[in-house]
Amino acid sequence: MGIMQVNYFAVLVCGILMFMLGGLWYSPALFAKRWMQLIGKTEEELKKASNATVYVRGFILGLMSCYVLGNIVNFAGATTVETGAMVGFICWAGFHGAPTYNGDVNFMQRPVVLWAINSGYVLVSYVISGAILALWR
Repeated sequence: MGIMQVNYFAVLVCGILMFMLGGLWYSPALFAKRWMQLIGKTEEELKKASNATVYVRGFILGLMSCYVLGNIVNFAGATTVETGAMVGFICWAGFHGAPTYNGDVNFMQRPVVLWAINSGYVLVSYVISGAILALWR
């Protein structure tokens, strides 16, 4: 299998979608209230700690994740919604969401619900991005 170039526009679109999904996921419409309770922070505390750098860094790291996911999708030969979504799921299960956020639960002794909220966002992001990247090669 030869090296395939990643569709950079698709990576950008996925990065934007991931960023927007994060805004929705951690908003009052979905999980903000419960998430803040679980991390022991108030809305005021989070607003004080929040600045443009936090969001720019988050967006850039999301782009990096989408770029790497695009390479893995290409390497796997995924070309359908289903196969791209499966690659996203496998990356979540093996690399990012499932094992990474497990440390929050086990070693920081936080509730499993926090793991579910944080890794759930990554799962949905990776599955959607994997599907897009597979179709839009």
